[in-house]
Amino acid sequence: MNILILGSGGREHALAWKLAQSKKIDRIFIGPGNAGTSELGTNLKLNPENFPEVKDAVLGNRIDIVVVGPEAPLTMGIHDFFTNDLTLRDIPIIGPDKSAARLEGSKDFAKSFLIRNNIPTAAYKSFDKSTMNEASAFLSTLDPPYVIKADGLAAGKGVVIVDDIHDAENEVKAMLNGKFGHAGEKVVIEQFLKGIELSVFIITDGFTYKLLPEAKDYKKIGAGDTGLNTGGMGAVSPVPFADKIFMDKVKQRIIDPTMKGLSDEGIVYKGFIFFGLINVGGNPYVIEYNARLGDPESEVIIPRIKSDFFDLIEGVAMGDLQRRIIEIDERFVATVMMVSGGYPGTYEKGKTIQGLDLATGSVIFHSGTKKEGDKVVTSGGRVFAVSSWGSSMKGALGTSYRNAGLLDFEGKYYRSDIGFDL
Repeated sequence: MNILILGSGGREHALAWKLAQSKKIDRIFIGPGNAGTSELGTNLKLNPENFPEVKDAVLGNRIDIVVVGPEAPLTMGIHDFFTNDLTLRDIPIIGPDKSAARLEGSKDFAKSFLIRNNIPTAAYKSFDKSTMNEASAFLSTLDPPYVIKADGLAAGKGVVIVDDIHDAENEVKAMLNGKFGHAGEKVVIEQFLKGIELSVFIITDGFTYKLLPEAKDYKKIGAGDTGLNTGGMGAVSPVPFADKIFMDKVKQRIIDPTMKGLSDEGIVYKGFIFFGLINVGGNPYVIEYNARLGDPESEVIIPRIKSDFFDLIEGVAMGDLQRRIIEIDERFVATVMMVSGGYPGTYEKGKTIQGLDLATGSVIFHSGTKKEGDKVVTSGGRVFAVSSWGSSMKGALGTSYRNAGLLDFEGKYYRSDIGFDL
């Protein structure tokens, strides 16, 4: 069995690391991959958003299953591209089709889906240029702070939270006037919910699902959740407050109604669903859906899966996920993201990385790295995720921080307070 993982980040490295442990897999290909994935399989020079390139790679390397890491190829319709191609239609894609991927690709669609299916979420309204003048009236019905979201994908930057209503009005206008390009042609304004966030994940074959470990990630660049938003500065799993009582509410009020809603609307969803949740007084509310695994959450939830992860992938491909088994490691896993100096703003690439051979007791998942000769150098804003196990969250974090201190490149930075609010 040959498998292709599309993507180049820490999530894809974590997937490759876990799938490489399966006895059912012959060869792993990663497109385009990074310096870390090259140690586990064969990196392919391709752009996951260039579907003809993906097709050539699949046929040329006799790929049996494709796992899609990032959201862009999914919302662009890579699943549909395979389904409609005579030479590809029998090759399973682990990731939803374009219709189902609207759960992530359109915040307006996701919110209307939540309301239609009576799933707990914040009150909202959507606006486009023709209704821009009505946005002020809706904002005046809300208490600050105000949450404004570009409808489409905006590289993680399309959500703005402001305290002043005039700033909120200006932000709505800026988005509708092209601040985020096509992603902002429609804007969602929603009620602010106060609580602690967490991420819950399932894998589904469209009929049944398996619950994966939950996680909490940290998006802000600065200690104490301050500063600019990033792609994620670290994560922990399990989440201490996500006990059986809370998770039963998540299943009954959110996951099961989501699966039923998809079925009722004729959407056969095959792949991962990421539920971005917030705990408000012990009750879960949906902030957002994503149509794939998270990053850096993957770097803590995948190491907690003890059983053969490919067995779940195969269950989606074969449509018999119900009979597959998942075993979860009860230990904590914590990851600390090491980033380039200046990230999430401007930063330099090509910095030589040292100390990779010194880390012990952790798994180093590469994100923004590449090989230059016999050296590994930085090639992105987020460079590594240092993941460790522990009998406690504190213990797991201690190991990750010890090893983060041994890894070195010019300008390196990492948050020193992951898990501070737990």
